[in-house]
Amino acid sequence: TVSGTQLRELLQSGRPIPPEITRPEIAEILRRHVKAPEAPRKGVLLWFTGLSGAGKSTLARAVEKRLSHHHVEVLDGDEIRTTLSKGLGFSKDDRDTNIRRIGLVGRLLARNGVLAIGAAISPYAETRNEVRAHAAAEGVAFVEVHLHAPMDSLVARDTKGLYKKALAGELKHFTGVDDPYEAPVTPELSLDTSSMNVDACTAKIIEVLARFGVVA
Repeated sequence: TVSGTQLRELLQSGRPIPPEITRPEIAEILRRHVKAPEAPRKGVLLWFTGLSGAGKSTLARAVEKRLSHHHVEVLDGDEIRTTLSKGLGFSKDDRDTNIRRIGLVGRLLARNGVLAIGAAISPYAETRNEVRAHAAAEGVAFVEVHLHAPMDSLVARDTKGLYKKALAGELKHFTGVDDPYEAPVTPELSLDTSSMNVDACTAKIIEVLARFGVVA
């Protein structure tokens, strides 16, 4: 006797089906219509870090668009602040809590084959490294991309005028002005977004993801 499950396994694996089960010509017809199960898609936590205006949200959406055939979720820092982290302030403890929450959601998504993109300033190296360590412990690849640009470029991009206010002393605890930003020492990728356009930056990010087996 042979079960339907056993027959499907034979067809999917490409192993020959004994002629006493079905004629070879019939087996070939069946084989053409029975697909092998797809390998689980590999997820990753792609982490964009950099000062306000460095291009985190812009590049997150560009990568999402370029990889539209993948399952991509963007965890934008500004959006998370109004939902998951609503009520948190901008003290170091609150900033760290916000990053830990983004990291947790990103890991859960990546564990299920999603390309999760965290796009948040994440100013403190210790907290970013904590997110990386938790990801590694769960078998999730963590790809850190440092986006940076000279201050004059960041000021020029700032449509809200926050940098000007911070530089003038009118806005306190602004990251990169009077609040610290600890740049990554050994990120998987570092991009100067003042000297590269969005397409060029996106291509570099895709190249890194290819090294991790996320894209072909």
